[in-house]
Amino acid sequence: MSNKIYESVPSHRVAFLGLGVMGYPMAGHLARAGHAVTVYNRTAAKSEAWCAEYTSAGVLNHAVKLASTPRLAVCNAELVFCCVGNDADLRSVTLGAEGAFAGMLQNAVFVDHTTASADIARELAAKAQELGLQFVDAPVSGGQAGAQNGLLTVMCGGDAAAFARAQPVAMAFAKAVTHLGDSGAGQLAKMVNQICIAGLVQGLSEAIAFGAKAGLDMNLVLDVIGKGAAQSWQLDNRGKSMVADKFDFGFAVDWMRKDLGLVLDEAKRNGARLPITALIDQFYADVQSMGGKRWDTSSLIKRLR
Repeated sequence: MSNKIYESVPSHRVAFLGLGVMGYPMAGHLARAGHAVTVYNRTAAKSEAWCAEYTSAGVLNHAVKLASTPRLAVCNAELVFCCVGNDADLRSVTLGAEGAFAGMLQNAVFVDHTTASADIARELAAKAQELGLQFVDAPVSGGQAGAQNGLLTVMCGGDAAAFARAQPVAMAFAKAVTHLGDSGAGQLAKMVNQICIAGLVQGLSEAIAFGAKAGLDMNLVLDVIGKGAAQSWQLDNRGKSMVADKFDFGFAVDWMRKDLGLVLDEAKRNGARLPITALIDQFYADVQSMGGKRWDTSSLIKRLR
């Protein structure tokens, strides 16, 4: 269980769509913070397991429940949170007769934590506005551990008033929730985040591989350089596990390739030059071909051994 200390905010009726590696603990933090949570997941067994966990004796003093469709999940919610896989998954839970947009209350806010394209964020924001709803694109950084510990960084785009309604509630699973601009700005900021991570992990991989070839004690070297200008989150949290050849720390290579695909597609549209990012994307393809689809992103070093 996380040691998260929850801010004191009024209880809200909320829904959470998507109980994957990230969504399951995020929804749990909302429940532990005192909100009434209704969940939906494409695989109903996951919703059932979540409800069983959060209605167990002594955990909560208010209701949590599940729904069989997105529309039913959101029908009484002031705020709807969502974390699914990609653009297509997002459309499937928002649009259509059983989608969330068909069941949401007027002026309710849909907060999307999926890492998706800026285009889908703008498309759904426009559709929400037509229906008298509000939409915030709000991808997250921090990985599985951040979700479990309630320490995610949330990057938001959309209407400032809608953001202001969602922000204090989202702090249940976050350490920072920041408004960055109009619809799509959150997704674009997440792309910046992934560009940075890809470059850092490749640099760290090459450094560790080089040091090992040179006969250095790389755990000791990491301790030393981690106190200087080479310090980074990746070095602190993944350096020694890379030395130990351990790659089971959450964010998978398959997911990173999906994210870098979004980055490279956006770069084609806006004219940004990303030669290193494009190269590292192909390095991750190499890791996939080595059987590393579910290894975490620090597994780039496997190519160098």
